[in-house]
Amino acid sequence: MPSVLVLGFDPHAVPGMDGDAMRAVLDKELARFGEHAIDASMALIAPDESAESMVVAALSERDWDVVVIGGGIRKPEPLLVFFEQVVNLVRRHAPGAAIAFNTSGGDSVEAATRWL
Repeated sequence: MPSVLVLGFDPHAVPGMDGDAMRAVLDKELARFGEHAIDASMALIAPDESAESMVVAALSERDWDVVVIGGGIRKPEPLLVFFEQVVNLVRRHAPGAAIAFNTSGGDSVEAATRWL
């Protein structure tokens, strides 16, 4: 069974976001992976000094086939340096994994299956 790790921000740690509503979207998306016979896990990180160690820990859990980096990490221009850091952590700690990008919390399955 292929394995996918989705990296994203913890919606409860993002100011101004409806954390409960976004978490429901993410949980629904995680369930969709199972419907596609994909073993998936999500690492939801806080945008703070703990982020790097949390990303490294998630990447090191197993050999991932694909790592999906969520739009919350990738899209906001002020987070460009953080996004670069995450990409390089994936490259370093999960070198065999393809890297994919979703457009929202609801299309991570499609992003991952492009590379499986």
